[in-house]
Amino acid sequence: MTRTLRNAMLGLIAAMGAMGLTATARPAAAQIILKPAYGEASMLGAGKARGAVVWSHGRSVESEDSESPTPLYMKSLRDAGWDVYRMDRMRVSDTLPNSSRALAGYADGLKSKGYRQVVLTGQSFGAFISLMAAGQTDRVDAVIGTAPAAYGNFTEAYDSYRENAAQLWPILRNVRQSRVMLFFFHGDDFDPGGRGDPARSALAQRGLDHLVIDQPALLTGHGAANTGLFVRRFAGCIVRFAEAPTSPKDPPCDDSWGRTPSAELMQAAVPSPASGSATGAADAASPTRPYIGLWYGSYINGREVALAVERAEGDTVYADYVLGAGMEADQPFERVRRKGRIEDGELVFDEKGRNVLRYRLRPDGRVAATWLDKAGKGRLETVLRKVK
Repeated sequence: MTRTLRNAMLGLIAAMGAMGLTATARPAAAQIILKPAYGEASMLGAGKARGAVVWSHGRSVESEDSESPTPLYMKSLRDAGWDVYRMDRMRVSDTLPNSSRALAGYADGLKSKGYRQVVLTGQSFGAFISLMAAGQTDRVDAVIGTAPAAYGNFTEAYDSYRENAAQLWPILRNVRQSRVMLFFFHGDDFDPGGRGDPARSALAQRGLDHLVIDQPALLTGHGAANTGLFVRRFAGCIVRFAEAPTSPKDPPCDDSWGRTPSAELMQAAVPSPASGSATGAADAASPTRPYIGLWYGSYINGREVALAVERAEGDTVYADYVLGAGMEADQPFERVRRKGRIEDGELVFDEKGRNVLRYRLRPDGRVAATWLDKAGKGRLETVLRKVK
């Protein structure tokens, strides 16, 4: 699809959303469905659950976002005793008026079922309709919106993407009584920028309990809320906000995970018995010398990482690569011995049949780290700091 055609379609979608029009005469309700996010077996029921939470996905011009996975952080709400739903919408009838009305109706229905609390969460377009629904019913206790947007991005909808800010303010001012939690991310192509403080002001003027997380460190892009790092840093805060209004006694919203190595990682990162000592491993003039030591960081997928560079023999460098457990059951704690070399000032581990690791010293004394899947199917980047 050409950029011109894509821009025209995005503009048409925005106009349709504003007017409440759909591209089909079929009833919108038949294309907007509430269902358990993790299957019927995961549901506790209104009498036992802490509440019901409904996640709403974004909207894409070229694909059905109803097929997108439920974000990882929603599992934290499920594990905390909430019944987790998702509202799937076919894009042909997915406009702001249609979908927000349907969502408000579902919220009313969940409260009528006996759920003590109803919380709406949403990503991008889903965040917009969640906030709008909270302006149409008094039965929404909280809204949690990540990267709210409904009018395209800077790259493909430059003429309309500023409406992602302009249209947000009246929506916030119309929220009836819900507490509101919003996340804005650095490097989000849908974000015109500068939305944090005006959002706080709009919510404060309404007297609504709120938390606005504006450009948290290391979380970048429109999909930052879908990452493991987002779960590690903010899942606990999200669960607290869903359950009750904020309190001065609450712990910091931004969890310290990833800033200090865990005890498990530190224990595993000590030198291997057969590796020898780093003492005298490289003279001061050796290009390996700056890399000797223990380096620590975390990946965007929510896994700690450490590189223990212990010694060098000529141009050959020996190190332990330690990877913390991931968010899924198939991502166990790992520790592997690696053999690498210095190549044009970069530390490289590319043994045959293994994932490639590359490290380069930065001017600030930290190390830019890259992990490359051996089959070329994945890439992770992060920055490590020296901790030992």
